[in-house]
This record gives sequence, C-alpha cells and structure tokens, in this order.
Amino acid sequence: MTFPGGTSVSRLSVYSGSPCADGLEGGTPHVHTASTEAYVVVGGHGTLQTLDVNGLRETELSAGTTVWFTPGTIHRAVNRAGLEVVVVMSNAGLPEAGDAVMTFPPEIVADPDRYREAATLPTQGEEEAVRRRRELAVEGFLQLADAAAKGDLAPLHRFYDHAIALVRPKAAGWRAIWEETVAEQARRTAGILDALELGDGTHLRRSALMESPAHDRWGMCGHLRAHDVANPIVHTP
Repeated sequence: MTFPGGTSVSRLSVYSGSPCADGLEGGTPHVHTASTEAYVVVGGHGTLQTLDVNGLRETELSAGTTVWFTPGTIHRAVNRAGLEVVVVMSNAGLPEAGDAVMTFPPEIVADPDRYREAATLPTQGEEEAVRRRRELAVEGFLQLADAAAKGDLAPLHRFYDHAIALVRPKAAGWRAIWEETVAEQARRTAGILDALELGDGTHLRRSALMESPAHDRWGMCGHLRAHDVANPIVHTP
C-alpha cells in the first residue's frame, strides 16, 4: 500500500548560499505535466514564484503556509531565510518517472537529446551539476516571465508544447504506475465502502502499520529527504 491517497511525501530544504543570475537563492524552475504539488511550510520564510497563462505571481511563504499548484504551473521556490517545506505530491511515482520538465531555454527544451543531457545528473560531481542545471532553468524561466510581463504568452505556449512532446513517450508507462498506486487506492476505498454498507468489517482485522525511512538526495528545489512510499516497511502485517 502506498502513502495515503496514492500521494508521496518528502521534506525539502530549499537551496541557499548560491545566488542565481538574478540574485535570488532557490530552486530550479520547472513544471509538472500530470501531477499537483503541495507545499506545507514548516520553517523559515521565502517566496513561491509561479508562472502560467495568468502571468507571474509571487506568494509569500512562512511557517504554516499551505499552497498547492496544478499541472502547467511553472514554479520556483525562493529561499529568504532557512525555508523548510514538507512536499506532498499527487500521483506517487510519476514525478520520479519524469513528470517534471525544467524551464531550460527554448532551443534545449525543443530538442529531446539536448534536454536529456542538460537534465541528467552525473554520478560524480553531482552538487556542481545541480547548480549548473538550476542556472540553465532560471535562464529559460526569466525569458518566459519577461515575455509574459509584456503580454506575450507565445513563448509559454511553445514551452508547454515542447514539454508535452518530451513526456509523451512516457505516458503509457505512467498509466501503469497510476493503476498500481492512485487507482488501486481508490478501488480499495470503494471496496471498503461496499463492505461497510453490508456491515462487513473484515478489513479492520487486516490493519497494518507501515513506515518509510527517509533517504537524502538532490532535488530540483533543494536538498530532499524523500520517502519510498511504494515499498514501505510493514510492521504489523
């Protein structure tokens, strides 16, 4: 059984100490093509920059703030002072399978081979590669935001088109992941409701406690303590 609702959860420390070209410290701007993402801020403060067909928006983030954004919302977490976030993602498994597309400049996003080369992290020197990848995505993001501020959404629409072209070959594999996680969770709940209507509580006797220890990795927005929600430790089978 995956994390409740077929979601995933991780703890995020947003990048700091290394300003981007625009002087801001923070994450790598990107968009999700199928999944909704939520931020529950647990410490520090900062800003969430979002860009969509309604233009650029900045949302202040501080402890207690809870925001979420749907597919198509380009987002960039900006760290002002020790920004710590619990990230909840819908469709556990899809973001890890390539649901996110970074806002590299258009000539890179339009070329699958160049995009793959820019997005892939090496096995050594990962931290420096993360920084270079972020700078490239910020460059493209600033181009999109500048055009949108002038009322020109054509670059944003082209970015969306390129993003869809990049992920289209993965869609069939994503459906299999979705069937095993989100859809399976929905079917399980439907079965429980059917049983409850009949007065059947058999499922209560199959209760279990599960745990998923954190593992550290570099993410697009910062340092992640992620949890493998698809393969939990079952303490009470």
